[in-house]
Amino acid sequence: MKYFVEYVVSSLVTFADEVDVEEVDQDGTTTFYVRLNPADIGRVIGKHGKTIGAIRSLLQAAAARDGRQVRLEVVDNPAA
Repeated sequence: MKYFVEYVVSSLVTFADEVDVEEVDQDGTTTFYVRLNPADIGRVIGKHGKTIGAIRSLLQAAAARDGRQVRLEVVDNPAA
C-alpha cells in the first residue's frame, strides 16, 4: 500500500522527486506519513480537504479488503 500512496501523491505534486512516504505499524493500525515539498502541500490537501479525503477513502477501501486499519498523515515539517 505504501507504493499506492507514493504513486497517487507523486501524480498530484510538482516536485514528485521530493515525495517521501513512511509506513509505521502500531497497535494494529498502519499509519502512512507523507513528507513533501512545502509548496505541494496545498495540492495534496485540496480545497476544503477534498483531495486528501479522497486519497484516504481509497486507502481505507483497499485496507478494508484485508481487514486492516490505516491512517494517512501529511507532515507539514519535512525536516522532522
